[in-house]
Amino acid sequence: MIIFLDTDVLIDLVQDRKPFSDDAAYLIEYIQKNKIKSFVAWHTISNFYYLSRTEHNKQEIIQFITSLLQFIKISRTSNEELLLATKLKISDFEDAMQIVAALAARADIIITRNTKDYKNSPIPAMNPGDFLTKYE
Repeated sequence: MIIFLDTDVLIDLVQDRKPFSDDAAYLIEYIQKNKIKSFVAWHTISNFYYLSRTEHNKQEIIQFITSLLQFIKISRTSNEELLLATKLKISDFEDAMQIVAALAARADIIITRNTKDYKNSPIPAMNPGDFLTKYE
């Protein structure tokens, strides 16, 4: 199984957004412990950094990213995938970018808290809690 993580999962974890952060933490732990092949999009890392950093925690966020990239990989994408994103019938272009990055990674599931925006995705989307319930 290959899973693809949406940005919101990482943000929920680092910003401790309750009640979502607990499932996000368990999911990251589950991925690492079970060596689940997992990916994120290149732009996920920049968006995550931008939305999570403050003047006082920049180094902590960089350390988190460095640690994360020890067991989660970046999906390889190019112009071709971005052009495909422009053609998807997805209301949010950033979500379309996530989908094509997941396709490039050959993901079986997209893990996101925002499953409603992925209803037209060719890859099924699940929230972290549902994923853990089904696969743990």
